[in-house]
Amino acid sequence: MTPGEDDVTFEPGLLDRNAKFYVAGHGGLVGSAILRRLQHEGFSDLVGVRSSELDLKDREAVFEFFRRENPRYVVLAAAKVGGILANSNYPVDFLSDNMRIQVNVLDAALEARVERLLFLGSSCIYPKLAPQPIREEYLNTGHLEPTNDAYAIAKIAGIMHIQAVRRQYQLPWISAMPTNLYGPHDNFSPLTSHVLPALIRRYDDAARGRAPSVTNWGTGTPRREFLHVDDMAAACLFLLEHYDGPEQVNVGTGVDLTIREIADAVARVVGFAGETLWDTSKPDGTPQKLLDVSKLTTAGWRSQIDLEAGLKATVDWFRANESALRV
Repeated sequence: MTPGEDDVTFEPGLLDRNAKFYVAGHGGLVGSAILRRLQHEGFSDLVGVRSSELDLKDREAVFEFFRRENPRYVVLAAAKVGGILANSNYPVDFLSDNMRIQVNVLDAALEARVERLLFLGSSCIYPKLAPQPIREEYLNTGHLEPTNDAYAIAKIAGIMHIQAVRRQYQLPWISAMPTNLYGPHDNFSPLTSHVLPALIRRYDDAARGRAPSVTNWGTGTPRREFLHVDDMAAACLFLLEHYDGPEQVNVGTGVDLTIREIADAVARVVGFAGETLWDTSKPDGTPQKLLDVSKLTTAGWRSQIDLEAGLKATVDWFRANESALRV
């Protein structure tokens, strides 16, 4: 369908479990968790396509896919992601790839008149020195963290794209901004992973190799909030069925710890008894990043998986799949 005067508007509510539901990025950390949640909730017509079969940066291919599949619901969880090192070294890739993925999927979804769409961003969209905890209204009120500003700009553009669709076409599309996520299917690469999977791999290798010490980047003093990806998936479905508003919604636990405390927890879970050293010549990143999740909790949703239990499950998954992860 071409955008025009006869556009149909939709009201949020319980989603049809028999309708076609496309999860973009279903093979990744977030997308795979959303797929599991939807299966658990009884959705029977789920669509996921590997990047080897559909390159979301290929605009014509994306439009052809949407015309063929015509999904009723979409979660846009596909993105190029990475830790401080990857974001610092490849800002062009993180900006260009994510912008193209978002624009292609959102434009094709608009043409298909997707009824409900959830765009997933990241808490890095907020200013580096935003007041803590970070409220949704703090978006675009200060300078971004320079180590991942390119990625953040792409995600901010995605939020604006959702808001523009709402204004121009009155479709109840929404955005959610999760805190730091972890869990099965995470990226455990020593060079491109985020902090928690990097710590899990580092400490697990050290524990099995009986290394006397582990060295982490920075001072260990920055504070971070972590949410298990299965909790995030539950929040996504909750928002799709209960929220309709232009402002992005923060998703997190509302609790943070220092990187040093998190490293100690990982060491404890994997069984590492050696010494932890800190390379203070390396960057710390944002000093604190704790989301204000009162908007979501007021609506009736709270996280259920505590960090210790989530870490144990993630370590178990990593060890069971380690041979396939090593390249």
